[in-house]
Amino acid sequence: MATIFVTGSADGLGQLAAKALVYQGHQVVLHARNAERARHAQQSVPGAAHVIVGDLSDVDDIRQVAEAANAWGRFDAVIHNAGVYRASAREVFIVNTVAPYLLTCLMHRPDRLIYLSSDMHLQGRAHLEQLARDQSRVSYSDSKLYVTMLCMAVAHKWPDVYANAVDPGWVPTKMGGPGASDDLQQGYETQVWLAVSEDRATQVSGQYFYHRTATPCNPQAGDIALQERLLSICGAMTGIAFPN
Repeated sequence: MATIFVTGSADGLGQLAAKALVYQGHQVVLHARNAERARHAQQSVPGAAHVIVGDLSDVDDIRQVAEAANAWGRFDAVIHNAGVYRASAREVFIVNTVAPYLLTCLMHRPDRLIYLSSDMHLQGRAHLEQLARDQSRVSYSDSKLYVTMLCMAVAHKWPDVYANAVDPGWVPTKMGGPGASDDLQQGYETQVWLAVSEDRATQVSGQYFYHRTATPCNPQAGDIALQERLLSICGAMTGIAFPN
């Protein structure tokens, strides 16, 4: 039995992944933005061990989530699932990129890290000097490029951890909308598989997966100089340097 923390698991893909992991017999800790959503999460995933509350658009709350997670213990895997699409540019950047960065820095190091990306990251551009000055022009695509870049940096810096990114596809969740054309089940199965499977195909790092298949990602994500600059910017914004 593995112990897994899933951010943004009050609904959508995070909740579906949590349900699948509980069904498999794993110990799952949920995360929700506020107390009301936490109650909903516990009702929706009654087999979950615990739920941690914190707004990932607020840096102080992100720190508190990390503290609560560490108080619970060390996780075997963390699925950085939480994300926003329809929000201000700064909020998109904080939730989609800074929150995974800060949680990665502050939480006890797990064996496996899974970061939710998107095929839209292929349209993103690493305008890092602009980012350092002003986060009000970050697009959703940029934010998903940055979280993919973070994943690749973790894989490079922490060889003892399996760190991989996942494109869940365009699936019919609240975020994706009813017209989304990808299969919902396949939208969460890859991150579940990466979190707990002993398949040799999961014992890799620095990969970008779509439906359990490693696929090419934006070349900027693998650029070590860009990775270092992104880590530096996130470190300056949060006051927490990435632990090498």
